[in-house]
Amino acid sequence: MTLFIDLRATPSGGVCAAEATVWEDGVRLISTEEFIARIQGFNVVLATHGFNVSRGAGIQALACWSALLQLSPAEVFVGVLWPGDSKFLPVLDYPIEGDEAVKSGRLLANFLNRNAKGAASLSLVSHSLGARMVLETLDKLDRAVRRLVLMAAAIEDNCFQSEYQSAVAKAEKIYTLASRKDWVLQFAFPIGNPVGEIVMRGHPYFKSALGRAGPAEPIPLEQCGGSWQIPDGWKYGHGDYLPDNAIAQQIAPPIQPPSSTLAIPVSPVFDGWESSWSACAVSTQMT
Repeated sequence: MTLFIDLRATPSGGVCAAEATVWEDGVRLISTEEFIARIQGFNVVLATHGFNVSRGAGIQALACWSALLQLSPAEVFVGVLWPGDSKFLPVLDYPIEGDEAVKSGRLLANFLNRNAKGAASLSLVSHSLGARMVLETLDKLDRAVRRLVLMAAAIEDNCFQSEYQSAVAKAEKIYTLASRKDWVLQFAFPIGNPVGEIVMRGHPYFKSALGRAGPAEPIPLEQCGGSWQIPDGWKYGHGDYLPDNAIAQQIAPPIQPPSSTLAIPVSPVFDGWESSWSACAVSTQMT
């Protein structure tokens, strides 16, 4: 059974709810009291999806991915659903959804500040534009987090030193998973991001995404979990980190950060190995 924190006002469309709700398997609404009891004393791993994902698709992807994780008995997985749906065209709508990510992050932080005091620790994991959502959450949390893991992060590669410098200081360890074969971040991010920056924060046209080549500057040594650069030869794309609607076989942790020349790490290659690998990487990072 998978717990989900739902930050959405509607099943689709980019509207943030007034209050967060908690669901079991995405179908049974549970009380905050039950949520508090079920995470009491556990290391809570909160993971979220990216941009242009409906509630149903988010539940499906995160539930399938959680089945690929191999966490210890001391850890509990919680999926986070936020309203990153495209209202218009995905590339044109991308900058607007940055605002929804910010609103969602603040809503999640408020919920956790009230209801996760009994958790032994919190860790935050994101995909794509979910990076902005979890960084905003971290910025507003009243406690530190054990792990911050950003996969294919659709946010500026210097955000650790600029916009979210004070937020990431709250993370015990920071990890990024990035791929230069992520064509979404190569093309859509530079197109969408300048428009968003004009509307929201200025217009640094030269910025590239954290999820393509990792952070612009090294992660501070005391926090350095690691910047895992996925080899170009794997052809690892933006949609490969989370499964669509099927569960592949697990890959057993621990694994090492891949070298630039490492071949695809499974033999024989099976469908969905990419999301199995990302789940294994995150499972390794939680130890």
